[in-house]
Amino acid sequence: MNVGGAADEVPLGAATGGIMGHINRVISAIGGLALIIASMVLSWSVVVRYFLKAPTPWQDEAAIFLIVGSVFMCSAAVQAERGHVGIELMGSFLSPRADIVRQVLVDLASLLFCAFFAWKSWTLLHEAWTDDFRTSSTWGPPLWIPYGLMACGMTLLPIQMAFQIVDTIKGRPQL
Repeated sequence: MNVGGAADEVPLGAATGGIMGHINRVISAIGGLALIIASMVLSWSVVVRYFLKAPTPWQDEAAIFLIVGSVFMCSAAVQAERGHVGIELMGSFLSPRADIVRQVLVDLASLLFCAFFAWKSWTLLHEAWTDDFRTSSTWGPPLWIPYGLMACGMTLLPIQMAFQIVDTIKGRPQL
């Protein structure tokens, strides 16, 4: 990682040709903006309800949709930096070669789980779209919005993992 906060702070990954790195940077920026908007929506809601005594039936779901979208869509960017919670104690006891095997096996198991999660997310999105699922609130926004963000984010995550597995096997440097 560069010290001065240069543009290539999110690693591009040798196997990706930079495409995944660019996607991660754009989605991270949008995800950050979504979190800022969610905090503004919730703050606005508090002010309007306290001072104007007006109901804001939409704010909780809007904030939840923004936060859910940000979390799922940014998961591949977090993975690119190896920012997810991991237990690395075992790696310090292993030889470098054995640690690479451990890392590949853990990444492969994670990839398989996340790929299954992505597949189920796409089926959930399809059901929500075709059956017009909506929330039970008075606002009633369609549920395909958060399910779509979840499906897209969970599709990008195993793709990122696959690139990292290739990089690890080929001995390319990672964070």
